[in-house]
Amino acid sequence: MNAWPKSSALLKNNEQWIPGGVVSLNRKADPNICFEKGLGSRVWDLEGNEYIDYQAGFAATFLGHNDPDINAAVLQTLNQDSLLMSAGPTNLEGEFASLFCKCVPTAESVQITTTGSEATYHALRIARAVTGKDHIIVMQGGYNGWHNDVSCNVISSLGDIGPRVSPGEYPYDSLSAGVPQAHKSLVHIVNYNDLASVEYILKRYPVAGILLEPILQNVGILKPQPGYLEGLRKLADEHGFLLIFDEVKTGFRHALGGYQQICGVTPDLSTFGKAVANGYPLGVIAGKKKYMDYFVHPEKSRRVLIAGTFNAHPLTTAAAIATLKKLSTAGVYEHVNKLGEMLENGLNDIFAATGRKFYVARQGSAFCVYFMDHAPVDFHDIVENHDFDYDKQYRLKLIESGIFNFPLPIKQGSISFAHTVNDIEETLEKTKNIVAQL
Repeated sequence: MNAWPKSSALLKNNEQWIPGGVVSLNRKADPNICFEKGLGSRVWDLEGNEYIDYQAGFAATFLGHNDPDINAAVLQTLNQDSLLMSAGPTNLEGEFASLFCKCVPTAESVQITTTGSEATYHALRIARAVTGKDHIIVMQGGYNGWHNDVSCNVISSLGDIGPRVSPGEYPYDSLSAGVPQAHKSLVHIVNYNDLASVEYILKRYPVAGILLEPILQNVGILKPQPGYLEGLRKLADEHGFLLIFDEVKTGFRHALGGYQQICGVTPDLSTFGKAVANGYPLGVIAGKKKYMDYFVHPEKSRRVLIAGTFNAHPLTTAAAIATLKKLSTAGVYEHVNKLGEMLENGLNDIFAATGRKFYVARQGSAFCVYFMDHAPVDFHDIVENHDFDYDKQYRLKLIESGIFNFPLPIKQGSISFAHTVNDIEETLEKTKNIVAQL
């Protein structure tokens, strides 16, 4: 029986005009549910079902859906007849850039894009321009966008990438057709937390940069081992490549200064998105001024192009300014960390009583339940030990009970500032009943 007939009908109708029926195919899942309204920690689907939401637009709406302060800033911009002329600077982009650099002390300069994928694209271009080298390193299990350099090796099968190798690298497991083979040869995939494999690549290829999420948050919550990020910083300094942190998911969700503030490692460049404007479409490239200034390099042959008609659109930039101001003043991190701890402790109690192998991974407001007996150290560790079938059943039962996590195993859950103690208590109560049924 289809519990979401209206959503199914909408998808089928959209398929007449849109390949796959949805404009970002990463959103397509089983079950297919269309959400039409969100407010705070809650969302409603076409059928009228209400859910406590832990998907948050892939972690974007950190303050909650339709936060009144953010929406008020956007409405004010509309009412002032603000415009983007694509001729000259705007007041809002300057205000945002100044505020951003105050929030993220490691950022000396910024540029603004519309999406996180654009930001990682530009960061890699800068790395190649600075170093004069072409090869890059990315992580198995990381997601850094849709473009040729990074559209690969997220949730791969062992049949496609093979068993763990260290030191060594993995085949380019493409997420897309149309990537030239010559381009794939410039991209080297290694496991997270594996410094030996990074050194292996450095000995064999001229590497321009390494791009990684400082916590892998597209395969749950996979944290750096002690010394790992520091080791990457050391290798970058010794070998002359750029260290790039992709903080599109981690930035502003974990700390006002990004995860780099927590780990104490300063990258050369960083990219941000999602929570920076509470879900409004805005991306950021930030970093050391000597590298960011390649956007205006006096030599044409070394200058990196940045362009975009909608970069720093008034509505999204106003949302981003309001978001950073609220994150700076509202006790946001204390609140979400408290709720995260409460959820983690409750999940630990529930699953400990079952005798089933589990590990609750959490960083602040982001969490994932792994059905294995330890914290994973890399992607292969997850694939070899996590119970994917149970995870899928668990997520489906949660959705049927009004708790929405993305219905794909090992995907991160996200608490927002709008969540309450009552939300967490209701989530734990329903989770306990579901686990008993399973």
